[in-house]
Amino acid sequence: MAPSPSTAFSIRLLAFALPFALLLGNAVLRAQASVHYYDFVLRETNITRNCTSWRLLLVNDSFPGPTIEVHKGDLVFVNVHNQGDYGVTLHWHGVKQPRNPWSDGPEYITQCPIPPGTNFTYEVNFTTEEGTLWWHAHSVWTRATVHGAIVILPEEGTTYPFPKPDGEEIIVLGSWYSEGDDLNSGVGVSLETGEAMPESIGYMINGEFGDFVACSQDSTYHMYVEYGKTYLLRIINAVVGAELFFAIADHNLTVVGMDASYTGPLVSPYLTTSPGSTLDVIFTANKTPGRYYMAVRRYTSQDTDVTDFNHMVATAILHYSGNYSLDTSPKFPNRSLPGYYDYSGADTFTFKLRGLASKEHPSDVPLNITRRMFITLSMNEILCPHHDCIVAPTTLGSSLNNQSWDDPSTDVLQAYYKNISGVYTADFPDFPPFAYNWTGADNPDAWGVANKVTRVKMLEYNESVEVVFQDSGVLQGAQRHPMHMHGYSFYVVGHGLGNFDNETDPLEYNLLDPPLVNTFSVPRDGWIAIRFVANNPGVWFWHCHIDKHMSWGMDTVFIVKDGGTEETSMRGPPSYMPPCEDSYNIARMKSRRLPRQISRI
Repeated sequence: MAPSPSTAFSIRLLAFALPFALLLGNAVLRAQASVHYYDFVLRETNITRNCTSWRLLLVNDSFPGPTIEVHKGDLVFVNVHNQGDYGVTLHWHGVKQPRNPWSDGPEYITQCPIPPGTNFTYEVNFTTEEGTLWWHAHSVWTRATVHGAIVILPEEGTTYPFPKPDGEEIIVLGSWYSEGDDLNSGVGVSLETGEAMPESIGYMINGEFGDFVACSQDSTYHMYVEYGKTYLLRIINAVVGAELFFAIADHNLTVVGMDASYTGPLVSPYLTTSPGSTLDVIFTANKTPGRYYMAVRRYTSQDTDVTDFNHMVATAILHYSGNYSLDTSPKFPNRSLPGYYDYSGADTFTFKLRGLASKEHPSDVPLNITRRMFITLSMNEILCPHHDCIVAPTTLGSSLNNQSWDDPSTDVLQAYYKNISGVYTADFPDFPPFAYNWTGADNPDAWGVANKVTRVKMLEYNESVEVVFQDSGVLQGAQRHPMHMHGYSFYVVGHGLGNFDNETDPLEYNLLDPPLVNTFSVPRDGWIAIRFVANNPGVWFWHCHIDKHMSWGMDTVFIVKDGGTEETSMRGPPSYMPPCEDSYNIARMKSRRLPRQISRI
């Protein structure tokens, strides 16, 4: 039998003494930190949704996967047993992993996939994070079914910076694909041939579609509440390819945290949430006792004439306790849930977010910037000398500064640590190769041609970095991009619509209480400015968290060099890392199997 999904296992001295002793020798342990152990078993599991049975890769037979619960400052070891039929890695989204990229997880960036029939133990070191994060597979699109919540409670002896709620609930928003376990195959074929990417057919709340989908009404997720009490929702957007709107009928929501960092309270009738991001939200059950829908609808930032996307609305039910008639249907948030193309609604919510910036949770925005970068995010045409393009002489891609990322066969971290040449080049540009009207509608298509490269950016230890991300409308590809940085949180000090103006826009930066996040959306036809201090040495992935864009190449790697001491230098590798050759071939064979269906996102 698989271990219980959300139970931390006790120390098994006889079975795990040697590997854990080696890991603990490397760990950065604090005097009062607790150490937790989890076993994650990945295997194909039968699951039925939407009138159809599937056999899908899950962790501990659960969907979503098991929850990791810790206090701030704790240390976790997760022993991952891969009983599936292809290589896989796990990523601890938003955990900074100080000095230890070896346990960060993105395949071909910091490790190669864990081969079938083997296991690998991750060391997950919680330091400054407090709130809600999540973990997920970081191999092709495996995270569609391999993901789960991370709950980080305040340090022992401390509490929330708001009145303690009467209860709390984890809300995981997910997506569903008709390809089933052939999803990665569809992605692989699309990348090889230029055909359209697989399309999600539905969204889910805690693994269920809700009342508006066939064969789903009996399994709709229910959250039970009592009148007058206050509840904390830990909302995780685990969707593979879309931003979402979220609302509860007749109930206002107060955002108090994002990406395991506290925010100033933001009251709103709805939420906008991007793939990869988490929101901590408080609400009070103060309406007439009854049943109210939680509802999730896709937000699409593409042109309004793009309609070939999943229009399904996922629901769960907020169910008040008490005696009242159940004859009527739950109330739907018709007035508060924005429509599919509500660009203004999405930006308005996002632009209102602020950090808490209190005495106990201060803001520490870097002010003396030593490295400035300007990075355009664009859709591209990729020439096909190494692909079997069947649609055109080019295939669709995406890029940062016209550099479209190409995964190597040896992970970047290993190449950097062992000084292996030919895996990457250290010349990712600080600026685009040429300037144009970024948000213009009449840019020549030739400006959208990019090459596949493996270029990384080198940063000196302790540099104060500002990056401006600018959305580009080249190839009519303007849309929002949730940018995620591994190994760091960053301050979003500025944002706006249109082209960034480096003379006037910095004058409006928020340097007092900007939100501190690990994932943030660049608005359609707009920009954001972020700041961070490069004080976590190692190899760290930067990418758009819409997986279609990531697979197409909207990625790069930041390598932060060592400082002058052991405490400011990257740790060495653990005694075992998954080998590259075998897992690379297994993963590639899996992704190139012919899919049952290919369609467009």
